[in-house]
Amino acid sequence: MKTLKLACLALLCTFTVFAQGYKPGDKAKDFSLKNIDGKMISLKDYPSAKGVVVIFTCNHCPFAKMYEDRIVELHKKYADKGFPVIAINPNDAKTQPEDSYEMMQKRAKEKSFPFAYVYDESQEIAKAYGAQRTPHVYVLKKAGNDFTVEFIGAIDDNAQDANAAKDKYVEKAIEEILAGKEVTTKTIKAIGCTIKWRS
Repeated sequence: MKTLKLACLALLCTFTVFAQGYKPGDKAKDFSLKNIDGKMISLKDYPSAKGVVVIFTCNHCPFAKMYEDRIVELHKKYADKGFPVIAINPNDAKTQPEDSYEMMQKRAKEKSFPFAYVYDESQEIAKAYGAQRTPHVYVLKKAGNDFTVEFIGAIDDNAQDANAAKDKYVEKAIEEILAGKEVTTKTIKAIGCTIKWRS
C-alpha cells in the first residue's frame, strides 16, 4: 500500500512539473520543427524579429478552426511590425489522424496560411512550454539572442464571434511591447480542445 501511494505521488509530481511549463519572464528554448514546406523552422530563423507569437493549434479542434482566420490576421497585422506567428501542431496523429503532417499541409493550402505551421511530432516543445489547449498562445519578446515569455493564454475573449470580442489579449500584449511598456495582462486561461498526447 505504501509503495502504491509513493508511486501515485511520483506520478502526481511528474504531472505537476510537466503541466507547469513556462511562466511570464522565462526564457523560451529554441526548437527545430518541420514546416509544411518541409523546411525546419527555429526561433533563430527570425533574426530581425522583435518577438514571435507562438500558437499551439491544430486542424481538427472546433476552437482551433474558429480562430484560424484570426491567427491569419494576427500574422498579417504584426509580422511586418516584428511579431510573426509560428503555429505549432502538438497533437499525436495516431490519436487524432486529422492532425497528421499530411493533413496539416492540406489545411494550410486550403486556408492559405501566410505563417509557418510546424509539427511538434515528439511533443517535446509543447511539454516544455506547458501548452494544454489548442489554441494556446505564447507571446515572446526578443532580448538580444534570447526570447522571453511575455504573455500566455487565449487570443481574445470570444471564440465564437471575433466581432464580439471585447478583450483582444494577444493584440494588446504586442502593442504594449511595441510601445516599450510592460504587458499588463500576462496570463489568461486558454480555451480550446485538450492536446492529444501520445498514449
